[in-house]
Amino acid sequence: MAGARVERARAARFSQALRIWFRKHGRDLPWRSTRDPYRVLVSEAMLQQTQVSRVVGFYDRFLDRFPTMQALAKAEPRRVRESWEGLGYYARARNLHALARQVTALPSDPEQLRALPGIGAYTAGAVASFAFERRAELVDTNVARVLRRAFAPRANFKTSGGQKRLWSIAESILPRTGKATWEHNQALIELGALVCTARVARCTECPVRNYCRTGIRE
Repeated sequence: MAGARVERARAARFSQALRIWFRKHGRDLPWRSTRDPYRVLVSEAMLQQTQVSRVVGFYDRFLDRFPTMQALAKAEPRRVRESWEGLGYYARARNLHALARQVTALPSDPEQLRALPGIGAYTAGAVASFAFERRAELVDTNVARVLRRAFAPRANFKTSGGQKRLWSIAESILPRTGKATWEHNQALIELGALVCTARVARCTECPVRNYCRTGIRE
């Protein structure tokens, strides 16, 4: 898509500044210390439409009960539902349980992940990047906000055209290696959650303000 890709040198500087900031300011969250695909998938399922502070209290307890995909697959639906009690959006638990009963292991390729039931484009990118350190882009609400403000102020994530543009930008600014991409993607999410928020764009605190097309004008 024309205008959707970012010039390589600018993308490299943006990503480097972002990752340096993340090393200093990124939160110590339990799912960031694992590369286990199942544990990453559980975290991503829980984080959908739920604040990080709430998920932290449930994540370890759920994994204590169901430490592996095989353990989850063997569990009774009632036990899974009880372990999810309080998080809401219970379809996430049902979908996770159903997936565990259908597959024995998660693939590393984003396209193969997307082919699995209940896994969309963002979750596929997240599992590929965070579990397997694949060079995979991902765009959720926070990431879309950061990319729109930094590179495409007129893009509308609510339209299919805007979504395609932001996904293309996300792909074009990825670092060269999968290991760096893990940090890059985590940092994008963190920036959208802590600095480039929906309510307030804290531009004076932003590590990539020098590469942002919106900046303090927004």
